[in-house]
Amino acid sequence: MITPDTQSPTPLLTFVQRLSATRRGARLARLLAVQQFVEWEIPRGTAAHDDAALVVTELVSNAVLHDAAPGRDFTLRLTHDSGTGVVRVEVSDTHSTAQSVRPAGPGHTPVEEHGRGLLLVDALATRWGVRPLKGAGKTVWAEFGTEAPSEEQESAR
Repeated sequence: MITPDTQSPTPLLTFVQRLSATRRGARLARLLAVQQFVEWEIPRGTAAHDDAALVVTELVSNAVLHDAAPGRDFTLRLTHDSGTGVVRVEVSDTHSTAQSVRPAGPGHTPVEEHGRGLLLVDALATRWGVRPLKGAGKTVWAEFGTEAPSEEQESAR
């Protein structure tokens, strides 16, 4: 679903899709994100396109890995502020341990299979974070672009 925010001084384009917490859902999320970036005329080869697509893959993979159960879905939300060029990726799931979302620490060894994805998110995104959802669940978000909103603007979302 695509909706422009007409209240914003510049159009804020939004895409939202609920997907199954499966490998197929994860693949579809990346394909939909890349297609949406193309439709929004975000050029391939830019951070707003390539880095954001990679981060979609990482965040969705985490949602599928930690929340995979019948009937548990995740939501992919993409926004693009055409005025500032900022692209925001959000992945919401029903796994409620927002505190556990952090990059692998110094004790992480290269042989470990999991835990490196958020290091990638941290390296590629202009800003990223986690916010709890009402009830159960969390949203992990990341922004790409040069004019990311301030903390005050972020809390108003």
